[in-house]
Amino acid sequence: MQDRPTALELLAAVREFLEAEVVPALAGQRRFHARVAANVLGIVERELAGEEASLAEEWQRLAALVGEPGDAPAGTAALRTAVRTLTATLAERIRAGEADAGPFAAAVRAHVRWSVVEKLEVASPRRQGG
Repeated sequence: MQDRPTALELLAAVREFLEAEVVPALAGQRRFHARVAANVLGIVERELAGEEASLAEEWQRLAALVGEPGDAPAGTAALRTAVRTLTATLAERIRAGEADAGPFAAAVRAHVRWSVVEKLEVASPRRQGG
């Protein structure tokens, strides 16, 4: 692990440079591409900053849906794997028709709705912080 600047600080510095210095100096398609690059860096910043907490929350929701006992795995990589596994389990149950109606269907819709909101908060620079 590196000291300072952190990966997030480096991403922020490059994004801020693009936004403050490069984008205003360009026109047309190059300006658009520079703006897209700055937005991509912002998405990566937000995703890295909240990834472990977001994965832990998603694991909790999925574990409750599919009846997975125990605590969430420790660490980002383990959480990523566990979330993928539980998502596959949930998808199998949906394909089997278990989410067609009733309380399980409502719980699945709530989980999907929350997951989409979380993804939009990472993807949209306008949604950051609120």
